Amino acid sequence: MDNASNVAAKAKSRGAFPHLITSADGAATDKVSTMDAIAAALSFPDWFGRNLDALYDCLTDLSWLPAGEHVLIWVGSDALKTADPKAYLAIRSVLSDAQRALGPTGDRSDSRRLTVVVTES
Repeated sequence: MDNASNVAAKAKSRGAFPHLITSADGAATDKVSTMDAIAAALSFPDWFGRNLDALYDCLTDLSWLPAGEHVLIWVGSDALKTADPKAYLAIRSVLSDAQRALGPTGDRSDSRRLTVVVTES
């Protein structure tokens, strides 16, 4: 968790908002629970549909959060990778696509940016 603490501290020091999800406690070891953990960390609205398309839509919106950079820190991603490699790759793909879309040259760039940091344990 120390690595996550360092990432969060660095995010805060540059004025970003860190959001932590963890699989270490066993809560995020399948596709749905991982999406739920991401939704909770980023305070997704009630209309979040709990599927990959809805995950992308929410990750590239973030209008309910303050303007600025939001850093999603996923600790223990290897738990999902081990339990369900296909779900892990699908969620990683959505996270990467959303990060690109909200980047400076992305097609959904506005006053919010998404940075994703994934750690194995």
